[in-house]
Amino acid sequence: MDRIISPLLKQGQPLGHIFATHGQQLGCSRRTLYHYIEQGAFSAGNLDLPRKVRYKPRKVRKPLERSIPSYRADRTYKDFEKYMEAHPETNVVEMDTVEGTRGGPVLLTLLFRNCNFMLLFLLERNTQESVCQVFNALEQRLGTGGMLDTFPVILTDNGSEFKNPALLEKNLAGKSRSRLFYCDPMASWQKGRLEKNHEFIRYIIPKGRSFESLTRSDVILMMNHINSIARASLNGRTPFELASLLLPCSLLRFVGSKRIPHDDVLLKPRLLKHLPAGR
Repeated sequence: MDRIISPLLKQGQPLGHIFATHGQQLGCSRRTLYHYIEQGAFSAGNLDLPRKVRYKPRKVRKPLERSIPSYRADRTYKDFEKYMEAHPETNVVEMDTVEGTRGGPVLLTLLFRNCNFMLLFLLERNTQESVCQVFNALEQRLGTGGMLDTFPVILTDNGSEFKNPALLEKNLAGKSRSRLFYCDPMASWQKGRLEKNHEFIRYIIPKGRSFESLTRSDVILMMNHINSIARASLNGRTPFELASLLLPCSLLRFVGSKRIPHDDVLLKPRLLKHLPAGR
């Protein structure tokens, strides 16, 4: 059992992924595996469990009552909930950015709730214009109708790069291509699937590292490894598998989506060896 478990844990693979891909070989429950690790039964231990090391209990703050800025008018989280109640079959995409060092390049992240598939785009600057360029590129590939079908509702936070909804919701011709809603201030848990996926990015590029040396190829590689992690929430399937069934092939080709074999998934800084270590 140790020959299966320990090498994969040391590649940064979540125990859930290992159990989903090797459960029959292991012959025990996931809880039992955690117990064995706690007891030091394997050469890999607690320190090799990424979330065991990094997870901190989340403090859920009650959103402060304050006046609604104009960009949030009819786009608040309450508006989102009302919209989804009226349109329950609508697919939701969560959107955010991940920073390297202040003022440098950032990663734009978009996650499809129906399959946990995450798109990653490297932005040279964390600006509204940079985000809009990605939307324009997606629309060019999918068509305006295809863009609206694929990204019907986007839930994002209140970062300055997202505070011009009209720029993102409509193209230059004024045609709708998506619909934006905003989380409550200080309530990132409202797009919790994406926040959890950001942990996988940080396993590979720890917080505080610059993105200056990142290339598009690096971003695609990282995206593919993350999307090849089996999830308990998907009944042991990977986001890649479900995206292949649920998302347009043209989108998957455009972003360079590729399956990584289960045992090759690597969520450690050595995946991107050329990135400088430290701040």
